[in-house]
Amino acid sequence: MEAVAKLRDYPTSPRKMRLVADAIRGKKASDALGILKFTPNHAARPLEKLLLSAMANWTNKAENSDANIEEVYVKTIFVDGGASLKRHRPAPHGRAHRIRKRSNHVTIIVDTKDGSAKAVVAESTNEDSTES
Repeated sequence: MEAVAKLRDYPTSPRKMRLVADAIRGKKASDALGILKFTPNHAARPLEKLLLSAMANWTNKAENSDANIEEVYVKTIFVDGGASLKRHRPAPHGRAHRIRKRSNHVTIIVDTKDGSAKAVVAESTNEDSTES
């Protein structure tokens, strides 16, 4: 059972955010939280909040199943470029250089390693449909 969380238009360059995102890709959620907590990059804090949000979304989806939050891992995380604010800074000889203030979008998908949560949810939906 997958759960998704998205962070949109965060004002940091995608390259800096990808450095931190690459460190947690494929890790267990509890390990990824530990990595993010002690990573000194400024992009680690919003990713930590995003991972907590994805875990909460997974918990809400898995209410009826017997799956454990300890089984959750970061299945997919990707960083896309967002809109750029374009500014000008004075340069020598009366010219202007363009400054691009970049932003990014982050999407994180968490899942369980085994399919036990999927099977339990599928059984519960089948039982509901047969009773009707």
